[in-house]
Amino acid sequence: MSAPATPAPERTHPPSGGDGGRPARAAWRSRLTQLDITYTPYLLIAPFFILFGAFGLFPLIFNVVVSLRHWRLDDPSGDGWGGFDNYRRILDDSDMWHALWNTLGLFVLSTIPQLVVGLLLANLLNRKLRMQTFLRMGVLLPYITPIAASTLVFGSIFAPDTGLINLIIKDFGGTPRELRADVWSSWLGVITMVNWRWTGYWTVIFLAAMQSIPRDLYEAATVDGAAAWAQFRRITLPLLRPAIMFSVVVSTIGGLQLFTEPLLFDDVPTNASGGSAHQFQTVMMYIYKVAYKDLNMGAAAAIAVGLVVVTLLITTLNAWLTRWIGGRT
Repeated sequence: MSAPATPAPERTHPPSGGDGGRPARAAWRSRLTQLDITYTPYLLIAPFFILFGAFGLFPLIFNVVVSLRHWRLDDPSGDGWGGFDNYRRILDDSDMWHALWNTLGLFVLSTIPQLVVGLLLANLLNRKLRMQTFLRMGVLLPYITPIAASTLVFGSIFAPDTGLINLIIKDFGGTPRELRADVWSSWLGVITMVNWRWTGYWTVIFLAAMQSIPRDLYEAATVDGAAAWAQFRRITLPLLRPAIMFSVVVSTIGGLQLFTEPLLFDDVPTNASGGSAHQFQTVMMYIYKVAYKDLNMGAAAAIAVGLVVVTLLITTLNAWLTRWIGGRT
């Protein structure tokens, strides 16, 4: 009898040209896919956070640090840690409080009219009108006009001798006057420029929001006998609450940072004095004056921090009031 055949040893390596490499490649592809799913979204949004950190967060933190230091450009040797000295200085500064009063007054007199008029114009343009596209485009023309150009035009209108307003006063037998020297007439010039520029912008925002409201709601209200004002109050306003909230917040931030219009409205814009008696000097103009005229960067940074706090408080208050009023309509 022949001896039993011994079994062949098992192969520990795949034969050349076999499929043994496929599991390794599949595992590597699975890892790449997992990495792609996990980290690619962060890479896509990373540019925003990088730019925000470089141009938003870092300047804010650096501004707070500067506000706690004695930093004068005309006296570099006096630089040093000052704690809350700059904040105590601005709290005792009557010019800063005067600028804050001007800012709040101009903010109220410019923000409320532009939002109310913009809402009414949007409601009008939301109807079927002749030359509808032309009218909708026309309300946006002031917004696309450069601020410097529009300010120069309004400055010439309020000019002391040759301005349009004084020419009309002369025609009616009155005496021309320096409109920029009086508080209320200078405020009227500034708020006219602001409202002229931004009313059309908010009109387009409100109109876009109204276009998203289903027409079936208005048709049903018309069948039920609701008048146009009732439809506006009961349908349009409640459904426009998000757009109104957005407009209130953004206009509050912009109104409290009013700078270009009053600066160019002045006879000597580089002084940032806001008139001979600072009658229309805003907080932003005062920050510019303290930083680049008085060369006190520490005090200017402290005023900027205070303006941020005031803006946050007023914005929060306006948002709450808007939500409360919207809930009662």
